[in-house]
Amino acid sequence: MLKSALIILCFVTTSINLSASITSKKMINAIDYIKVSQNFLYAVKVGDATTTYIDTLKQANPEILASQLNTDPKRLVFWLNIYNGYTQVLLKNNPDQYKTRNSFFSNRQIPIAGQHLSLDDIEHGILRHSKIKWSEGYLNKLFPSSFEKTFRIQKLDYRIHFALNCGAKSCPAIAFYDVENINEQLALATKVYLEGECDFNSLKNVVHVPAIMGWFRNDFGGKKQMVAILKQNEIIPKNSYPKIHFKKYDWTLYLDNYKSVHIQ
Repeated sequence: MLKSALIILCFVTTSINLSASITSKKMINAIDYIKVSQNFLYAVKVGDATTTYIDTLKQANPEILASQLNTDPKRLVFWLNIYNGYTQVLLKNNPDQYKTRNSFFSNRQIPIAGQHLSLDDIEHGILRHSKIKWSEGYLNKLFPSSFEKTFRIQKLDYRIHFALNCGAKSCPAIAFYDVENINEQLALATKVYLEGECDFNSLKNVVHVPAIMGWFRNDFGGKKQMVAILKQNEIIPKNSYPKIHFKKYDWTLYLDNYKSVHIQ
């Protein structure tokens, strides 16, 4: 039984005292990069300056970062924060980038630990465990980078698709996640998004599901497993076996999409 708790917008309100120029090795070793990612996302949300957080992440020692991101829950929290925070920062700075979305997602403009990453690198390389973007989740990269292999999620969790916000109107709301509750929080994010996006027609025995489930269908285990997911989240009745149709995606630019929900 899950305890009631506000999870989505309970951003870290205790600021991190970070110097713009970090010179002490001892100081670098003491930095909690997961907390930096949380405070970065909070600063984005409230409109505070993000330069210090961006510089800190850029200068991160990759070995120290890897030692801190040593479990999938930690990696999930860190990289979800980075993806969602940077999407907002980049599009607020230059919304015209969204006119050429392929370039926007593939442009390596996110400096982390000495590397320049793209949103695609984070989503498909790190969070999807080195998947090829346009393969519906069936094909893996042949030669992922050493950085990607070091920091990627070990076991792909389809629920990331209900947590990543790419700036479009059809995207899930931006949420705050913490390491201790990440499993319950992703379960809730999944349920909330599916409840808002799925349409079940019992007379025609058809359920319309989000486009992202079609784009990455093998991440969800195929259509049969999608039906099981819908039943698990009480989107369709347990005794139903509907046909699945995929909805169109609304790419209208829609920033600052934050939402408060509770776990019961």
